[in-house]
Amino acid sequence: MIDTMIPYGKQDINQEDVDSVISVLQSDWLTQGPKVPLFEQTLANKCQAKYAITVNSATSALHIACLALEVSKSDIVWTSPITFVASANCALYCGATIDFVDIDLSSGNMSTRILTEKLKQAKQKNCLPKVVIPVHLAGQSCDMQAIYQLSQEYGFNIIEDASHAIGGSYQGKPIGNCQYSDITVFSFHPVKIITSAEGGMAVTNNADLAKKMQLYRSHGITSDPEEMTEASHGPWYYQQIALGFNYRMTELQAALGVSQLKRLDHFIAQRNKIAKIYDVAFKETDITPLIANKDCLSAYHLYLILLPEANSEQHKQVIITLREQNICAHVHYIPVHLQPFYQNLGFKQGDFPNAEQYYQRAITLPLHPKLTLQEQNYIIDKVKALL
Repeated sequence: MIDTMIPYGKQDINQEDVDSVISVLQSDWLTQGPKVPLFEQTLANKCQAKYAITVNSATSALHIACLALEVSKSDIVWTSPITFVASANCALYCGATIDFVDIDLSSGNMSTRILTEKLKQAKQKNCLPKVVIPVHLAGQSCDMQAIYQLSQEYGFNIIEDASHAIGGSYQGKPIGNCQYSDITVFSFHPVKIITSAEGGMAVTNNADLAKKMQLYRSHGITSDPEEMTEASHGPWYYQQIALGFNYRMTELQAALGVSQLKRLDHFIAQRNKIAKIYDVAFKETDITPLIANKDCLSAYHLYLILLPEANSEQHKQVIITLREQNICAHVHYIPVHLQPFYQNLGFKQGDFPNAEQYYQRAITLPLHPKLTLQEQNYIIDKVKALL
């Protein structure tokens, strides 16, 4: 028996991380110093993207991404129902209408087949989306080439919600290179692949989008004379030229992020190693892990399994029993359209059947770099005994 709860996710902080934060505390800059642009440039290089914009959360990154693409009350945005609510909320912050595209049950990601059919119907009804936000569930990329090809046919923009996926790759290129999207968003929450405590990043190859996101993250204020409506009054002068927000990242967060990035490849390798052990252990059982796409290297933010049948009572009991045995089994996610707020917008049970079946079957098992082999074997034994 394991004596303490095994978390489903956990940050990995070493002495270099601690020292990097202490060095900032002892410096002249706590906010808006050299570490923020260093974090941006380092991550942009890692992702092979031209521009990176740090913010205080991935939620903020999604919001300014929508603003940069000029999403407004006359627009429609589509995303996956299997995601955290922020993927949908960002459109509502801009006054837009939100809708969802059901998932492929085997991967948990947005179904390109269903997306294709929904686009055909939307074109007939003259209600095509302005933006589609695919979500890379658990760290595995959606089929971005197929989604991009549809965007060229139907004229929508793409924001990749890669909150789970930093360090992963698609078609041999790092997630975040934006080959098939306008903007990609990452999260650095403590349970994610790397952490800056709280924090997020938007990356893009479009200079205009980058400039807009930089403006929106800091009150809509500029000190650039070329953007001002009149000549500068002096070196202190600034102008607010848009309605922005205080979404900036601190030097402390950026310093931790820079330090953590040094171990990103190690984290990804370790997470894939742990996932492989789970895959082998469950191969001859009725448990179905999410299927990995051959074109992808998953970042494995989460390890998700599906129970054999969609039975809410059994599903609940398995999770409760595992938690009683000090295994923090969890569910990622409750379908967004079933949240009370979204049901008040008109969504209802039955709208996205794959997502609803997924919710009845999905369980998140612990996966993080500090998970020991002893703990993992214990988890595997308990899950097999239950099922």
